[in-house]
Amino acid sequence: MDFEKAEKRAKELRDTLNYHIYKYYVENTNEISDYDYDMLMRELSKIENEYPELLTPDSPTHRVGGKADGQFTSVTHEVRMESLQDAFSEDEIRDFDKRVREICPDATYVVEPKIDGLSVSLEYRDGVLTVGSTRGDGDVGENVTANLRTVRSVPLRLKKELPLIEVRGEVYMPRETFAELARKQDMNGEKPFKNPRNAAAGSLRQKDPSVTSQRKLDIFCFNIQRLEGASVSSHKQSLDFIKELGFKTVPFYTRFDNIDGVINEIRRIGEIRDTLSFDIDGAVVKVNSFADREKLGSTSKFPKWAAAFKYPPEEKESKLLDIEINVGRTGVLTPTGIFEPVTLAGTLVGRATLHNEDFIREKELRIGDICVLSKAGDIIPEVVRVVKHNEDSDVYSIPDICPSCGSKTVREDGEAAVRCINPECPAQLLRNLIHFCSRDAMDIEGMGDAILEIFVEKGLIKNTPDIYTLKKDEIAAIDRMGDRSAQNLIDAAEKSKNNDLYRFIYALGIRHIGQKASKLLCDKFRNIDAVMSAAKEEILSIDGYGEIMADSIVKFMAKPETKDLIERFRALGINMESQSEVKDTRFAGMTFVLTGALSHYTRDEASEIIESLGGKTSKSVSKKTTCVLAGEDAGSKLRKATELGIRIINEDEFEEMIKAIDN
Repeated sequence: MDFEKAEKRAKELRDTLNYHIYKYYVENTNEISDYDYDMLMRELSKIENEYPELLTPDSPTHRVGGKADGQFTSVTHEVRMESLQDAFSEDEIRDFDKRVREICPDATYVVEPKIDGLSVSLEYRDGVLTVGSTRGDGDVGENVTANLRTVRSVPLRLKKELPLIEVRGEVYMPRETFAELARKQDMNGEKPFKNPRNAAAGSLRQKDPSVTSQRKLDIFCFNIQRLEGASVSSHKQSLDFIKELGFKTVPFYTRFDNIDGVINEIRRIGEIRDTLSFDIDGAVVKVNSFADREKLGSTSKFPKWAAAFKYPPEEKESKLLDIEINVGRTGVLTPTGIFEPVTLAGTLVGRATLHNEDFIREKELRIGDICVLSKAGDIIPEVVRVVKHNEDSDVYSIPDICPSCGSKTVREDGEAAVRCINPECPAQLLRNLIHFCSRDAMDIEGMGDAILEIFVEKGLIKNTPDIYTLKKDEIAAIDRMGDRSAQNLIDAAEKSKNNDLYRFIYALGIRHIGQKASKLLCDKFRNIDAVMSAAKEEILSIDGYGEIMADSIVKFMAKPETKDLIERFRALGINMESQSEVKDTRFAGMTFVLTGALSHYTRDEASEIIESLGGKTSKSVSKKTTCVLAGEDAGSKLRKATELGIRIINEDEFEEMIKAIDN
């Protein structure tokens, strides 16, 4: 395809895709199949890869996220993003109304739900998104444009071109999305976010936009901060206006002439909050007229023309019937309380997390206790307090035998968790499989959470080595798989056998040992047998290792189960040798910190070059740092390096340092 045809087709594809994105993510309608959508997106990506100059700011390919850009730069808000004064009773709302009417006797109000998320600003020039930023302290936030582009309901181009418009919105994570994320985090042995708000904030501030893209965030817009090329005179009119431009506005907003109507609406929203697909933590009351707002003004902290009514958390009493122990991927035994079912925040609750042994002892929990339950963030049930102990029962203790495999459990000094340390514990199987196949571990393409769960359910995989003994016909017989998909999975598993040893070490899921620590270990000992026989003192000699990490390696490798497991992998043809090669030692004893966006390399590529020359990389700047490689938009790390007098180089200087690598 020549450039002229490509340019025309790219515009057609952008317009078509952006139309369908709006219909699906804002209007909740679906006019084409997922397959057809994916084919259109793939065609556009192909054109943009062939002609990079055709990549525009409103291209929907931005939605999938790009490379990590390292640091968030500061954004100074032209219009302060104010917070709201809270009200906790209807009397306080009536007092707010009296204060307003002393200055604006004919004031009217708009009431809308208060979305529980992360407040952001979206700035558009000539109808195209240019800057997206967090609220920060109200005056200065962080530039998260690349991440906000991945939120499908954020328009990249407006339906009408305006010289300038800046809107304020709330990024949130839908309840269903949060529940699925929490399930996956638990499956992977990760600490789950406490509630959807924390999940939204953590997801939006990811350094890698592709991670944000996977989190399925959403947004509701509720305010115009700045506007050029049009005019609006009231809050309701402004919401109607931005909805016409293509923004997803708060789902309902109603105008009222008197405070009685406002209070009735607050009550109504409180009654339906449990039926919503997103979290709210209150209802917002705003003076409708912008002219009235000007008269009312603001204090140093809050606008005088708005108030946020906060709903109290719902609490219910229930009897603790039993305590169930679940075993996670890392072997942690997690207690869950089984309660007489009660309705909390609109759902029937019969289970609540009891966290760990310390939590149980602190509350002196006994089977038969009467407890007060609430929902953390209106999502996760938890025990708030005990109102009556069962004196005929003892305080519960987490068992010292794993309920899944019968192995003895341990609780290490300084930790709250009780663990099963048997690497072949059946309860840990699925979680271990997911970690083993993950991108940073053995990177077996296609072996995701869902397919592994099916393999376990059908008994095709009973332990991790079974990944390499799967039969094509067994996989092909699974619904919606077929011969080609089955062969692809077998080929991907076979390919992974040749991975570097450090990936295999990391895939084993040794506590406290991440991918980088695994690589350092393999650089030192070079093969699995040397790792297995290494003494603690030898491991401690590795720069970057401490007592806890060395202990973890030694204890894991000393277990008979570990030795049996590794021998089974060896027999299956898994590579047991380190493939990393130190080409020379010019960077020996040097520690590099990479910051900012690099244009010639990814961070992983630059790190691999440094390590191949005997150097190390670190995520933080300290007095031990030898050199800082700074790309564009380098932030706090660059400032700290300057303060400490550490050498700072750019990519050209870095290339000079490594250019003799192939000579």
